[in-house]
Amino acid sequence: MKKLFFLAAVAFLPNIASSQKMKASFDHIGILVNDLDKSRAFYLRIIQLDTIPNPWPGQRTTWFSLGDHLQFHLMEEKEKKFCIPLFNHLCFSVSSVDAFIEKLNQEHIEFTNAEGKPNAITNLRADNVKQIFLKDPDGYVVEINDRKH
Repeated sequence: MKKLFFLAAVAFLPNIASSQKMKASFDHIGILVNDLDKSRAFYLRIIQLDTIPNPWPGQRTTWFSLGDHLQFHLMEEKEKKFCIPLFNHLCFSVSSVDAFIEKLNQEHIEFTNAEGKPNAITNLRADNVKQIFLKDPDGYVVEINDRKH
C-alpha cells in the first residue's frame, strides 16, 4: 500500500512543479475618485488615454486602455472619504517630457521633480530617463517619463 501511495505522489509531482512556475501578469489597475467627470477629463485631455467600453453599464466608472490589453479604471466614490498614501503613483511614458511640460504649462498644471522642486525635471535617473511628477484632480501622484520601451 505504501508503494502505491508513493507512486501516486511521484506521478502528481510534475503537476505541482508546473503550477509553481505559473507567473502572474499585470491586467488592470482601478482607483477611487471623488468626481468621475473631472478625473475622466484629466486622463483624456492631459494624459491622452483612450476610453474603452465598460462591460457593466450603469456604474459610475470609466475604463481606459493602456495598450496590450492592459486597462486603467476610474471608479467614483462620493459617499466615503478615502486616503491616498503619499507617493503611491501611476507612471506614463511619453516621447518627450519637454513637450509634455509645454502642455502642462498651457493647462496651468503644476509639476515637480523627484525631490519635489516645483517646475523642475529629474534630468536623468540612473537609467538615463527624464521624469516629472504631477497630481491628478484627486491628488494621486502621476509620474511622466521618457523611458523607451
